Amino acid sequence: MQSRRQLVEIDPATDRVIARIALPGAKGNHGLLIQPELRLAFIGCEDNDRLLVFDLKSRQVVASYPVGPEPDVLTYDPAQGLLYVASESGTLSMFEVAAGRVERVGEGMLAPNAHVVALDPATHLVYFPIKSLDGHPVLRIMRPTR
Repeated sequence: MQSRRQLVEIDPATDRVIARIALPGAKGNHGLLIQPELRLAFIGCEDNDRLLVFDLKSRQVVASYPVGPEPDVLTYDPAQGLLYVASESGTLSMFEVAAGRVERVGEGMLAPNAHVVALDPATHLVYFPIKSLDGHPVLRIMRPTR
């Protein structure tokens, strides 16, 4: 519930809302990525340029990080322990997730409007389709280095 700064739990059997959970620090919570194995949800907030880390067990925001303007799409590579946050501004933020901790490992400008990210978990390649770069559509393919 972006306008109410809430995470809503829905019972899939009845399609009914069974819980509304406040998200302190959220403004325009837009991107949502749930990682059940980690018992975490990652929430990109486009109105205050934040990444919230939400603990699914305690139902609380456990961390908040600044990210590029207007975070949009998130993806996670479980084998590498890397979370990618792509922003409308074209900024890409990367976080390492290990043992329940989240730490920023990199951030930079990828390209204007590079706000979509997809991951191939077999190769660990990360794909960024760009609508227009110098007047042409571009697909940037990247591999993380550490």
